[in-house]
Amino acid sequence: MTVPELDMIAPLDTPLPPVPPAEVLTPSQWITFLAIADTIIPSIADPSAQSIDDLAVDVPEYNNAIQKIQQIIATGAPSDAVQKYMKAKASSTPGFKDLIHRTFGDYMRDDALKGIRVILSALDTRAGCYLLTGYSTSFCLHPVNVRQQILQGWSQSYFPQLRQLVKSFAALTIATWVKQSSAINPVLGFPRAPVHGKPGKGFDYSFLDIPPGQDQELVETDVIIVGSGCGGGVCAKNLAEAGHRVLVTDRAYHFPAKHLPMSSTDAGIHLFHNGGVDTSDDNSVAFLAGQAWGGGGTVNWSASLQTQGFVRQEWADEGLSFFTSSEYQDCLDRVCQRMGVSTKYIEHNENNRVLFEGARKLGFNAKEVPQNTGGNKHYCGYCTLGCGAAEKQGPVVSWLPDAANAGAQFMEGFEAEKIVFDFASGRRITTGVQGTWTSRDETGGVSGSNKTKRKVLIKAKRVIVSCGTLHSPLLLLRSDLTNPQIGRNLHCHPASLVAGVFPKEIRPWEGGILTTLCEEFANQDNHGHGAKINAMTMIPSWVLPFMPWTGGLDFKVFASKLSRMCAHCVVVRDRDSGQVYPDPVDGRCKIKYSPSAFDKGHALECILGMCKIMYVMGAEEIIVSQVGVPIFTRSPDAKESVGINDASFQAWLANLRKRGLPHPETSWGSAHQMGTCRMAASETKGVVDPTGEVWGAEGLYVADASVFPSASGVNPMVTNMAISDMISRGVSRGLKMENR
Repeated sequence: MTVPELDMIAPLDTPLPPVPPAEVLTPSQWITFLAIADTIIPSIADPSAQSIDDLAVDVPEYNNAIQKIQQIIATGAPSDAVQKYMKAKASSTPGFKDLIHRTFGDYMRDDALKGIRVILSALDTRAGCYLLTGYSTSFCLHPVNVRQQILQGWSQSYFPQLRQLVKSFAALTIATWVKQSSAINPVLGFPRAPVHGKPGKGFDYSFLDIPPGQDQELVETDVIIVGSGCGGGVCAKNLAEAGHRVLVTDRAYHFPAKHLPMSSTDAGIHLFHNGGVDTSDDNSVAFLAGQAWGGGGTVNWSASLQTQGFVRQEWADEGLSFFTSSEYQDCLDRVCQRMGVSTKYIEHNENNRVLFEGARKLGFNAKEVPQNTGGNKHYCGYCTLGCGAAEKQGPVVSWLPDAANAGAQFMEGFEAEKIVFDFASGRRITTGVQGTWTSRDETGGVSGSNKTKRKVLIKAKRVIVSCGTLHSPLLLLRSDLTNPQIGRNLHCHPASLVAGVFPKEIRPWEGGILTTLCEEFANQDNHGHGAKINAMTMIPSWVLPFMPWTGGLDFKVFASKLSRMCAHCVVVRDRDSGQVYPDPVDGRCKIKYSPSAFDKGHALECILGMCKIMYVMGAEEIIVSQVGVPIFTRSPDAKESVGINDASFQAWLANLRKRGLPHPETSWGSAHQMGTCRMAASETKGVVDPTGEVWGAEGLYVADASVFPSASGVNPMVTNMAISDMISRGVSRGLKMENR
């Protein structure tokens, strides 16, 4: 099928809530911001018809760019697709400004937005412009070429704040433009719906509705589980099937399979925490965490790896003997069996084949990654945006339907504000959860403003917190728990990308996302710390923002090659940790984390290995996600027999090693967060005890990846589920003993 034909059978729309009514920037600040955006994504016209609003390029440069793009443009693209792509600029793209407005108004940290406002205002004053640009003229009044020179100068500035500024502006602009642009997808051949996907029918959920009223509504149950993700889903199934009354709540709303996969824009708002724009305090790491019905299991990539033996031993050596027991292995096997975890049905796409075969050619250790696809091949690369086939056996497809069939109840749109306790004889006894429920709108959607809000008290014999690593500790802190370990011990598997451009069309967004893993660099300190290599999702808005921006024309030529790219990411098992804590102004999650020199050293060795894989597999160009490192371009005269010993490639690697991974030039991301409610053998070392119960709070448990004692070193889903399996079975035993 062609891209237009596939777009006709796209999933149902998922309208967004209104853009925040308050102005986030002044009119003059908007002018300056859009001038920056139009410099990063500029209009590029035929030199014979250029205007002052276009990036000025000479005839040979323009013709060369057009020729390069036309050589690789998708089959069946409209005849004017290249010209429209080149002429497209950020500010003229429908929805671009609105999405930036939403990002600033709803999701950006207050301190970060204040900093942006200061910079934008300074760029509209003579003194500020002279200080930041060397010119006394307002930034927006310069021709595009001069503005580009200014941004390029910032990226090489002595001052790290300017280097960070242009990197952040570029990533935000590129991500927003790629999501909203109608000009880029026809060039790439990227369809709205997956080529190999087939629509599936998910479980028909029923959710509690709270009637309108002024008083606090009271709901009673045996167990409330706050969070519907991988930990909460397992707990719900086990406890409901054991005969207990179970209520699962989530702040998110459920979207049936017919709405999936969502567009990149809608998925960011509906399926990810904070619009997908969380960053650490120093902006060194971008954090991505699922915030959907089903949690991270709704948007993960099906990778189902069991906890490694050396990690289990490390945790057991800290007084947690359960992790080296047969009981824990039973938990791991039980959750994998329920999800149909297997490598049997894998068909590697080209992105994964390049990693697997490249590792083999270099003698690196690589293996297939088991998938939780329930005995299906599931050759679909869009699961980052939700699984429309209803094949991926995450909580929404497996655990929560099992819980419902056993009598569990569900409540969406519930914001848990605090845990409620009684106190008796010096004991803190958990009695429930207090929060606010928000209904859907009058059409049954979530985009309208006509919604009912109601304060709700949910009384329960046991409370299980499964809000995820970023939010479980914040709920504990809002509930007046004071253990200083709460929120500490954050591990996040920091990741960085390497991309390769190949001679033929790959269409890397087709096929399973993560089916291969290279472990060659996983144990660099002989204590289990190092990095692994896995394939990256190739949804355009997920890949292109992590690549260095060097200029408007360069970006458009580079981005047009995505259909011929592979991209792999280094995933570091970090030794050193960070912290999550509430913003003192609005209580939102703030993250104190920066990759340490120790962990970056391991990442660098792995990145060099990733580059070798790209080279040995025939990449014509190799790109790392680090500003200032030039793209490696293979010489047409390079001898295949020499392989990675090619002198020019070795010189490029030597330069990369010499530069290291400095901040802020290096782009880091994290999709795995762990450890902020650490399980430990004593209260001085952690937040929960070996059964998952919060120290000093009877009847309160945490069951999600926040209880990991340290980084798992592999995708955390199966480890999370196995620990939650143990915790929930223990909770059930305790309840049954009370009822005797």
